[in-house]
Amino acid sequence: MGVEIERKYLLNIEKWNAVAKPTPRHLVQGYILKDPERTVRVRVADEQGYITIKSKTTGISRLEYEYGIPVTDARELITHFCGMVITKNRYNVQYAGKLWEVDEFLTDNKGLFIAEIELKHETETFDLPDWVGEEVTSIKKYFNSNLSVKPYSTWSSGEEKME
Repeated sequence: MGVEIERKYLLNIEKWNAVAKPTPRHLVQGYILKDPERTVRVRVADEQGYITIKSKTTGISRLEYEYGIPVTDARELITHFCGMVITKNRYNVQYAGKLWEVDEFLTDNKGLFIAEIELKHETETFDLPDWVGEEVTSIKKYFNSNLSVKPYSTWSSGEEKME
C-alpha cells in the first residue's frame, strides 16, 4: 500500500527569487475524477506519463498509487477525459538532506508558488529553508485538484487564506 505524507507551504517570493534553481520539469496534469473521497490524476512530466490514484487526506497522510504510462496515452487521457487541468513548473531542491518540490503554477494559477515536502511519518522533523513561508497543508483551496476547478486567478482579495 502506498502512503503519501506531505506538508505544503507558500513561498517567500523575494527569498525564492534569490535562490539558484535547477532546471524545472514542466508538468501538465488533469483530473479524471475529483471528489472529497478520492482523485484520479493523469500527468505529463516532460516526456513521461503517469496515472495516480489518491484517497482522501487524513491529517497529512493519504493513500497514493502512481504508475508510469506511455506519454502519448497520458496526453490523450488529459485531452479526452480531463476537464480540469493545471500546468506548472516543478523545481526539485535539496535542503538539509530533504527533497523539496517547489511548484510555480502557470496559466490560470500564475503567481502561486507552493513548496511540498514528503515525509516518512507524520511527526518527522525537518528544517525549513528561509524561502518557505506559511504552511497551507490543510487549506483545501491549495490542493492541486481544487486549483484545477477554482484557479488562483479567480480568488477574491483575502480569499487566499480561507479553507
